Amino acid sequence: MAGHDDSGSSEKSLNGLPTFNAENMQNNMKAIYYSRTFMSIIGGVIAGILGFTSLTGFVFYFLVMAITSVGLIAKAGFTIHSYFDSWNQIIFDGILGGLMSFVLFWTFAYDIVHIF
Repeated sequence: MAGHDDSGSSEKSLNGLPTFNAENMQNNMKAIYYSRTFMSIIGGVIAGILGFTSLTGFVFYFLVMAITSVGLIAKAGFTIHSYFDSWNQIIFDGILGGLMSFVLFWTFAYDIVHIF
């Protein structure tokens, strides 16, 4: 993940406010969306293979997304404000975007393993 400034030495500030590099922030958000999409697909396949149905599958999805959020926070070195504007971006962004991918691969894997 890329930090706010290009030099990597220390944060620059303007009148006491930290400055943000828009390109780095955009790349960090792409990394979050790609990670969540990938984990949605992997989680859907695992849920299908394990035979989760109904509410159990959706609970499993949100558990996978929570683990993904913790992993992203750990990847950022627990210094969220060096890479993102707020905690909400790393915890909540992209969670519902991966839900359809999860359901697609969940039902596909379930059908292959348990029906055919």
